[in-house]
Amino acid sequence: MIRKLRAASAQWTLVVPVAAFVVLVLTWHEDLPGWVVGVVALFLIGAVLAAVHHAEVIAHWTGEPFGSLVLAVAVTVIEVALIVTLMADGGDKSATLARDTVFAAVMITCNGITGLSIIVAALRYRTAVFNAEGSGTALACIATLATLSMVLPTFTTSTPGPQFSTTQLGYAATASLVVYGLFVTTQTLRHRDYFLPVTPEGRIRRDEDDDHVGPPTLRAAGVSLLLLAVALVSVVGLAKGVSPTIESVVDDAGLPHAVVGVVIAIVVLLPETIAALRSAVRNRVQTSLNLALGSALASIGLTIPAVAIASIWLSGPLVLGLAPSHMVLLTLTVVLGTLTVIPRRATLLQGALHLGVLAEFMVLAVNP
Repeated sequence: MIRKLRAASAQWTLVVPVAAFVVLVLTWHEDLPGWVVGVVALFLIGAVLAAVHHAEVIAHWTGEPFGSLVLAVAVTVIEVALIVTLMADGGDKSATLARDTVFAAVMITCNGITGLSIIVAALRYRTAVFNAEGSGTALACIATLATLSMVLPTFTTSTPGPQFSTTQLGYAATASLVVYGLFVTTQTLRHRDYFLPVTPEGRIRRDEDDDHVGPPTLRAAGVSLLLLAVALVSVVGLAKGVSPTIESVVDDAGLPHAVVGVVIAIVVLLPETIAALRSAVRNRVQTSLNLALGSALASIGLTIPAVAIASIWLSGPLVLGLAPSHMVLLTLTVVLGTLTVIPRRATLLQGALHLGVLAEFMVLAVNP
């Protein structure tokens, strides 16, 4: 029975990414009526679920922390492509899109995915356990890059408004790439043990699959890698297809344009969210934090250099500086995250606090 269920699961995860990509091709640059938008949304959700499945196959084959790194980087690369595409089409209206989307990604990952993962593990195992060295390293990198890229522009004086000058933007882009590269080196080579799941007693868990199923073959991992790419391209492409509807709904409701960036971040981060929660259910909270904090770091470390390069040919301004209220939320997120990871274990309380910060961010997004 279990084999039949796995066979059925494997079949739909093979078909859905391809079908979603076909829908993307058929609807690309088309003016979509309401019912078609609904169909596109269904294929988008299917592509998200398929992406999670194939990411887990790759993670099983490569082992941690490579598995979570593959998913985080793959999603972020396509997220960057989506941001640059929307900025190219949006003119001055999209001047803050990169900032809004990246900051929303940081809030969703560092508070939403982290908080939910802690709550799921705490409900099931009483406390969520993880490795403070790895999580603290990721959090330090996030704090550094977020401050250099999105706080400093508000206080610089070379360019009017919360914008970098060309020189300042070039340094921020270079620093983002260097810090992210150093983090990946630390995570995968020099201190890989810091990012591996741990037991409640604090010992490293080296068993790569709690279900005692053998790792996939090289061929199966290769197929999953290809289908993961197809699924993620479909997710972001279909999200771009429904973005005019999202923008129209946001404008009709009289909401700030920053809400569009929040919606984009939520859609793009769905694969990481589901994968992180599934790891938390298996008491592998470090893997959940690798996904959450790694995605936040990749979002900053790859988006800022990309938009810096894109700004060469984009005619509109590039606003990266955060508003004062968002600086407060960023500071609170860093402080709360630090106090959460230092003890190496967390309870329902810490998870609820993170979700509370995310809820406040959502409130301010709708009613600044």
